[in-house]
Amino acid sequence: MKSFLFIILWFSVLQVTTLHAQKGTKSDKILNKLSKKIKGLKSFYVEYTASIKNDDLGQKDSFTGKGWVKNNKYFASYGENTLISNGLKTWSIVSKDKEVYESNNSDDEDAINPKKLMTLWEKGFKNKYVKSELLGNELVDVIDLYPKVPEKSNYSSIVVYISSSAIQMKKAIMKSNDGTVMAYTLTKFTSNPDIKDTKFSFDKKNYPGYKIIKN
Repeated sequence: MKSFLFIILWFSVLQVTTLHAQKGTKSDKILNKLSKKIKGLKSFYVEYTASIKNDDLGQKDSFTGKGWVKNNKYFASYGENTLISNGLKTWSIVSKDKEVYESNNSDDEDAINPKKLMTLWEKGFKNKYVKSELLGNELVDVIDLYPKVPEKSNYSSIVVYISSSAIQMKKAIMKSNDGTVMAYTLTKFTSNPDIKDTKFSFDKKNYPGYKIIKN
């Protein structure tokens, strides 16, 4: 359940605000370009690998996942678990427990979804350019993100890796305040795929025997 809560943190806020970081730095220019690119898409599809580790809790998980985004709607999955949002409500489906957590999108403003991953620096974070390096065979820009108000943030730091040529998020390493380290690597990104709205509809008939819990 804990790993699923962290995937909700990674996969749940679609609202994007105006960038409030200091203007003109190298990291700002790169992040602004990526924000503009993501905002200009009508839809996108991603595939990723992830690992979640907390030495103090003895936690070490890894999984693969997929995400579909269209305007303010999204559908994300990893393993047998699923996250669905129709733009108004979000359903977090935990297969192991046969439970569905239903909430209003306005209640999930601190969580992260596929689109927020691409623009997570836009609200509540300062940024600092670190270096340029090779990630696999691709040159990426490494940028550190720090919360403006640490006591109100779930994260102590986030490191993002952005393709220098494609201006595309490639990897994010997120460190939470409890010592958990979450690493997400994008393995595929498709711009403007044709996605039917039914992809983002929750139908309880598809989950017989599941308990629906409304937050």
